[in-house]
Amino acid sequence: MHNNRDVKFGQEVAGALQNSQPVVALESTIISHGMPYPRNVETALRVEATVRESGAVPATIAVIGGQLRAGLSEAEIEYLGKKGTAVAKVSRRDLPVLVARGVDGATTVAATMIIAALAGIRVFATGGIGGVHRGAARTMDISADLQELARTDVAVVCAGAKSILDLRLTLEYLETMGVPVLGFQTSELPAFYTRTSGLLVDYRMESPAEVAEVLHTKWQLGLRGGAVIANPIPEAFAMPREEMERVIGQAIEEAGQQGVTGKALTPFLLSRIEQLTRGDSLQANIELVLNNARLAGAVSVALSDLS
Repeated sequence: MHNNRDVKFGQEVAGALQNSQPVVALESTIISHGMPYPRNVETALRVEATVRESGAVPATIAVIGGQLRAGLSEAEIEYLGKKGTAVAKVSRRDLPVLVARGVDGATTVAATMIIAALAGIRVFATGGIGGVHRGAARTMDISADLQELARTDVAVVCAGAKSILDLRLTLEYLETMGVPVLGFQTSELPAFYTRTSGLLVDYRMESPAEVAEVLHTKWQLGLRGGAVIANPIPEAFAMPREEMERVIGQAIEEAGQQGVTGKALTPFLLSRIEQLTRGDSLQANIELVLNNARLAGAVSVALSDLS
């Protein structure tokens, strides 16, 4: 009997996996919670197209009617985009509840990694990973994404961690968990909207093939968990570092004053930053996701050549 713990595949994704073709997982939180309709849907479709141009098949991941999904139709992406924040934001802890209740969920980095791994997809492109929030020594606010990277065999291509976070502590946590942080043509951890953070990555990689070789070797050695592939935002779309620090500081202060915490914090900060930068940060966000999709496609192609 078919049960809802099985991943249901889109036709294109099922065909690609059967033929051992390269596939790239994409998250759905960016569709429902990342930006307003219709821009969210346009962006999701552009990201899928970018993965295809890189020679891989895109698998947008979500929970629809309690069913784990890898590969959505255009109509399903439209549906998630229109429903927007009415769709639950789903991390590891939420998956059993949403599946049991048979409802929809937009997957965060952690939940996307879980479903990708169940589906047999090893490479995932996103904007930025979650991490240790500023002030975590007091609040203990640490994203489940970091724990997922330690336990689930999926590599995440991102523009570093979201710059609203404490990047130094995020790197410390990843080191403790044994998660390699690989800089793509950079020795510094990119800070989402900006190309630099003043913090070093573990290793610099020069090509998608080199990244794929490391991932292949890691899993061949039986070393569990993923890797962070930190890919800086293209120069043309990067935001000035000092200005971003000021804006982020202001947004965090306002969140504190309004008592915004937990799941609501990241969406609040990102939308406040967008207002304070008059939309420039949203444009930067879109460009860095497209850039990550491009690289993830290339890494996925190189990885499938190895295996």
